[in-house]
Amino acid sequence: MSYILGFIVADGCVCKRKNRKNSYTFNITSKDKEHLLSIKKELDSNHPISTKYNSQKMSCSQIQICNREICGDLMRLGILPRKTSNLNPIKVPEKYFFDFVRGFFDGDGTVYIYEVNKVPQIKAGFVSTSLPFLTEFNKRLCKNLGIPTKSIHKTTDKRGKEKMVQFGTHFYIDDCEKLAQFMYENNPILYLPRKRRIFEKWRSVKRRHYLKQNYPSKVGWQLNQEIFI
Repeated sequence: MSYILGFIVADGCVCKRKNRKNSYTFNITSKDKEHLLSIKKELDSNHPISTKYNSQKMSCSQIQICNREICGDLMRLGILPRKTSNLNPIKVPEKYFFDFVRGFFDGDGTVYIYEVNKVPQIKAGFVSTSLPFLTEFNKRLCKNLGIPTKSIHKTTDKRGKEKMVQFGTHFYIDDCEKLAQFMYENNPILYLPRKRRIFEKWRSVKRRHYLKQNYPSKVGWQLNQEIFI
């Protein structure tokens, strides 16, 4: 359930039903229909999965559930209607935090391997439209990984005619390996295979010897506006 909560923070929402007093639904959306089926199974739900289209007219899968108890729990945990503008830090027990991180990563996280001066690198990151949420999440995650708190950067994402302000934090090389270990070390049931495979591929990448202080990294960060350290 902590994984699903993290996924809802990224790709879910709670909505008030029109013309229904104190009645709410919650939605979970994903481009990976098979993954949504796995979440549906864990929720023991018989609700159908439908297809919807985003502002770029790209299709994705969605499950919508009307359940007063679950919606009430989500709102008490901090998942409120219109969470894009009012999401605050989510309190998750320490023993379940790695599941929550993995769920949030599978929804609003990225990871990829690339090269700088023919040296392979791996980069992972998280984004959120809520600075208060990401600030607290970033501090707690870095503390669990045993690394210094990462900087948070502000970017503007163009979606059609609208511009959305987002905040992001990034991990490189050794910190990526620590992140992967934290998320997957307990052999979890719920995760996105395509993202986990990138971490696994990185373990087999051969890198030349290098002096770490001269290792090329953070290329392109000057394009982002650093707002918090």
